[in-house]
Amino acid sequence: MSNSPKVSVVIPTYNRGNFLRAAVASALAQTLRDLEIIVVDDASAEDSEKVVRQFGDSRLKFIRHETNRGVAAARNTGVLKSQGKYIAFLDDDDEWLPEKLERQFELLEQSPRNVGVVYTGSLAMESMNGKALFQLMPTLKGVIFQEMLLRDSLAPTSTFVVRKECFEKAGLFDVDFEFGEDFDMWLRIAAAFQFDYIEEPLVRFSAPDDNKRSLSSNNFEARIKASEARLKKYAEIIALDRRCHSRRYLSLGVLHCYNGNVRKGRESFIRGIKIHPLEPRNYFNLCLSLCGAKNYKKWKMLKEGVTSPGTEFVE
Repeated sequence: MSNSPKVSVVIPTYNRGNFLRAAVASALAQTLRDLEIIVVDDASAEDSEKVVRQFGDSRLKFIRHETNRGVAAARNTGVLKSQGKYIAFLDDDDEWLPEKLERQFELLEQSPRNVGVVYTGSLAMESMNGKALFQLMPTLKGVIFQEMLLRDSLAPTSTFVVRKECFEKAGLFDVDFEFGEDFDMWLRIAAAFQFDYIEEPLVRFSAPDDNKRSLSSNNFEARIKASEARLKKYAEIIALDRRCHSRRYLSLGVLHCYNGNVRKGRESFIRGIKIHPLEPRNYFNLCLSLCGAKNYKKWKMLKEGVTSPGTEFVE
């Protein structure tokens, strides 16, 4: 192995030693052997270091935050301590298939330098029984910044491998984001680099449930704060495209309605209509919000064909 590994794997963890063991094992089982694995413990109450040391592998490094600083700060610590040409992210309750890193590494090595990111397909798993729930297929590649402005997510963080120079140009994860800090990072990278993907589901990620940290995908308060923060942070860019600007308020309005605050939802829909009157979904959601929060959820879930709010596209 060379002094500098080909890939640095960053695993942030917080009070999930029972999951962490499987995540680390899946990283060590990669067919790409030339790597380092940096586990960053964000001030867990449990002994995560013991879990890591039990593997007895020299490629493992353990760093502990003395105070809880959040997942963005933990990932930043890993990035700053990394030595690899590429950086891969693995959440502590997710797992990789063995060939994942090798396939992404080979694609990045064959790609022009302006391709900064390769991500993959993934499988959502039920955390209690390991049942496969659904598959996420990647859809965006190339220059994707403008398309990302219309979205709230791209893919699970554990699917990404990133050229280290992307962070030198775009900066680190924004610690002010309580939710969606990963998407904000990919958005900033997409402003300067192209993306590519591997369609196959090479990651198994735990579907959000009420026991996962304090920030699950169904935590609408956190999602609302992230959406509002993104609107503020990228205000000048978003405002250049009226359709995009309107759809950002559409998404925000849907989140408010799912959170039970149809009044705030209506305010967002109306603002979206004023920005771009030709966006029909603002009118549809505004009318639907008049039925009350409970009926709004019911009809939206029926329209999207889902059984749990938050698993559909928010528009």
